[in-house]
Amino acid sequence: MLQPLSDLFALILWPIQGLTGNWWVTIFLFTVVIKVVLMPLALWVQANCIRMVEIMPEINRIKVAHFGDNEAIGEAQTALYKEKHYHPMLSLIPLAVQVIILFGLVDVIHLITEGGQPGTEFLGMVPVEDGGASWIMPALAALSAVALGIAQNHINPLQREQSKAEQRSTNGLSVALAFVLGLFVAAGMAFYWICSNLTAILVQLACNLIIDPKKTIDYDELAASAQSLEELNGLQGAKDAWWKPNPLARREKRDYKRFFNFVGKHIVFYSEGSGFYKYFRGAIEFLLSHSDALIHYVTNDPEDQIFEIAEDEPRIMPYYVSEKRAITLFMKMDADVVVTTLGDLDNYYIKRSYVRDDIEYVYMFHHTTSVNMTSTVGEYDHYDTLLCTGPHQVAEMRAIERYRGLPEKRLVKAGYDLIDREIADYQARLAGAKAAGGAPGARPTILIAPSWQEGNVLDSCFAEIVEPLMGRGWRVVVRPHPEYTKRYRARWEALKARYEGVPEDELYFERDFSSNDSILAADVLVTDWSSTFAEFGFTTLKPSIFIDTPAKVANPEWEAYGCPSTDLTLRNEVGVSFAPEDVRERIAGVVEDMLTHRDEWRERIEAIRRDFFFNLGHGGEAAGEYLLEAMLSAQAE
Repeated sequence: MLQPLSDLFALILWPIQGLTGNWWVTIFLFTVVIKVVLMPLALWVQANCIRMVEIMPEINRIKVAHFGDNEAIGEAQTALYKEKHYHPMLSLIPLAVQVIILFGLVDVIHLITEGGQPGTEFLGMVPVEDGGASWIMPALAALSAVALGIAQNHINPLQREQSKAEQRSTNGLSVALAFVLGLFVAAGMAFYWICSNLTAILVQLACNLIIDPKKTIDYDELAASAQSLEELNGLQGAKDAWWKPNPLARREKRDYKRFFNFVGKHIVFYSEGSGFYKYFRGAIEFLLSHSDALIHYVTNDPEDQIFEIAEDEPRIMPYYVSEKRAITLFMKMDADVVVTTLGDLDNYYIKRSYVRDDIEYVYMFHHTTSVNMTSTVGEYDHYDTLLCTGPHQVAEMRAIERYRGLPEKRLVKAGYDLIDREIADYQARLAGAKAAGGAPGARPTILIAPSWQEGNVLDSCFAEIVEPLMGRGWRVVVRPHPEYTKRYRARWEALKARYEGVPEDELYFERDFSSNDSILAADVLVTDWSSTFAEFGFTTLKPSIFIDTPAKVANPEWEAYGCPSTDLTLRNEVGVSFAPEDVRERIAGVVEDMLTHRDEWRERIEAIRRDFFFNLGHGGEAAGEYLLEAMLSAQAE
């Protein structure tokens, strides 16, 4: 069947050999001729590759939108290929053509070597049969494939956009094919393959000149879409080597299946980690006490405390689902009410359900301050209901809705169960200390607890804060944000080393952040923009000092809403704020004044607290009552 092709190749080879007198040069020039003849095919493939790269941003967006749903991704991708006239298999045609050419050369090489002309003996040697010097051909063939692979990774418009893993896979197969081929074919055929690999680099460069990818591909858009997908793929953080099994995979698969096998879910809580249970706790305990509903609790944390709690409460149904799998779970969510503390629902990866449009999505606040300045634009847009902690959040949210022309949400006057519990725990702490005949914090303690953002007081004015406070009979405790020690470990270690000679009873750098004892034991808090001040001030009724470093502004348009931010107005109500350049001169005097007038500050902050929270002391009950009503309403429809 290939005899006509062999005859054609012979007609090309013999005239070239007549001109050169050297079969090795002849094979090289034959390769060049073949590349020139096949140039239209190469340009066709080039255009197809560029078309694929052009639609890659759309493909990346499809993968983001349907992350984890391979069926939906496949359907959308296939439809896009048809729309854009991209042919995934077209890139294999050049390889198929090269293999056909190789087989067509078999008879030609045999004909050359059988003639017995001087210098042709080596052309017909097969390494696995003849050995000797012919073993160099598989090695050279493999090296030529390596060179081609490296070049294609940089100049081929499609291959350069592949992941490192895909590039390694493609190049590895090419190298393996070249080496195996070199073992079992005649040296002359292996030499053609070597020449073909090397000249393919020149062909690709020529294709790039004739059809320039840069003229049609939007590389900025491609990079942005790839970044979004990469962030999604990196949700689970560092992974073990591919050959190590994931010990949680089976558990996750079981819990995921169990979640969807349960029909008629009335309420689902979604937690990003074990630490989030404290925000849901009051509402869940109310539902357990005042209804017979099952509480479905999805968490990304395999060690979440909810699993231990569920051992004693059979109506809590916990499920471990990783961040990635949670994306698919939310797409297929089927429940009456879903409660989360997650911002930006439907704006990024976690979406509202694709299978049910009547779910009520409820946002449970995990902070008590602003919803305008420190929340992103649109952070709450896709929630139906917000369980507000106080009047300030209602006022700010209504201002946002008016400015942006949004429909009004349900803003429930819930309160904040966490602060209720912290107040109760603190009162018990004081009572216990009194019963023991002493008072906590006999030596005044100043707590420095800043945010972790760039420009925070640890980086900008720590010496100006701490040095005026030392030598006055006070104890200074430094409690960094955990994120600061994680991101800026070197800075943190350098800061501690700078003061390592100071006794710990005067200056102490906190190491354990699992407890809030240092917050409750402090007499004065020093911070910049950390929300710790709300927990501290409203629990202990003690004042804070605020250093006006650059503010944390997540929403650049917040001032246009026409509503002041609680993060700003509260600073001089529950404490005193001043500029960084005034710290060294003022801080010791302000602390002294605060310690002297403890009772006045207590009364002032207590009065603010009464108006700042809805249902103070009963936030969990109020939230639970609303959720129970929402569940009953959904069942009645």
